[in-house]
Amino acid sequence: MKVMETKRLIFRTLEMSDLDEMMLIWGDQEVMKYCGNAGTLEQETKSLQYYIKMQNTIGFSPYVVILKASGEVIGVCGFNPAGNGCDAELMYHFKRAQWGNGYATEAAGACVNYATTSTSINLLGASIELENTSSERVLVKLGFQKTEDLLDDLTGQKLLYYIKETN
Repeated sequence: MKVMETKRLIFRTLEMSDLDEMMLIWGDQEVMKYCGNAGTLEQETKSLQYYIKMQNTIGFSPYVVILKASGEVIGVCGFNPAGNGCDAELMYHFKRAQWGNGYATEAAGACVNYATTSTSINLLGASIELENTSSERVLVKLGFQKTEDLLDDLTGQKLLYYIKETN
């Protein structure tokens, strides 16, 4: 189901038929190096099931990002469940071939706008690893404010945490 669009992008809800495309993103070690590493087919099948249920239950989730010009799936952007005192956490991952085109900023900005106008999300969070300067630039451009450093529960790595009020 189509959720929103921008000048260059279309966003729709995830479906189980997206597994192969999601593996090109979530299964890519370089794409996921700052996000807990690449997932296996079994892990990402469970992730898709979880996110589909999340969308059906609370009305938001990560979304498939499609390039309007070609119809190609280029990434995923949207919301992870609440955490760290926020109502949801912004997330975005794009295929390597699409890096450097401004899609992360455009998609994340659209999701922030969607959170403001179409959800009950009042406080949006985002966590990034220290070395992920590209994602940090995206968050700063969108008006997120750095709060505190956190430790990743799974890896023990230090994370930077950003928040943005949406409503």
